[in-house]
Amino acid sequence: MAHTSRSGTIVAIVGGGSDDALDTLEGLRGVDTLRLTDSEPAIAARRIAAASAPWVVHDADPLVHVAAAWVELYEERATLGTLEIEVESALADFAEGRAIMPDYYIVLDPDAADTTWRHWWCGALGARAPRRVLPASAPSSPRDQALRQLLRALPTSRPWPEPATWLPGLPFDIPDRVGLHD
Repeated sequence: MAHTSRSGTIVAIVGGGSDDALDTLEGLRGVDTLRLTDSEPAIAARRIAAASAPWVVHDADPLVHVAAAWVELYEERATLGTLEIEVESALADFAEGRAIMPDYYIVLDPDAADTTWRHWWCGALGARAPRRVLPASAPSSPRDQALRQLLRALPTSRPWPEPATWLPGLPFDIPDRVGLHD
């Protein structure tokens, strides 16, 4: 299953303030910034795959519906069946090339996120490839250099495991317990 792209390093910026974050990277040599939040997932995947720069930074999360279903399950606003459907849909999108897993997630202001969302980013998702989910402050001004510096210093680590090996197990990733071992 191809869940990644062969183009440059792909970075998804998620969380509040992603538009401002992309603005701070606009015009940076070697970086394609793509605003894809409202795009259909397949269109977003094609645009990401077509980018030719060494760095592709965008605001589309291929797991956004899985994340929302996981959060809603643990906030008792959805059922397990909803999460299972979203997982199956995401796996099909990866298998068919309609979604591309980013190499890195930059999560803006995770401390300001609702608790369950913070557990999604830093726990359920982050536990799969801890050095590939990076917290960052949202830009404080249009000239904020923090994200540029973060791009220059992305840590190396093992790649994401195949989504089919971990997405089906998400119902067992309980907030406050993810990543804890006996």
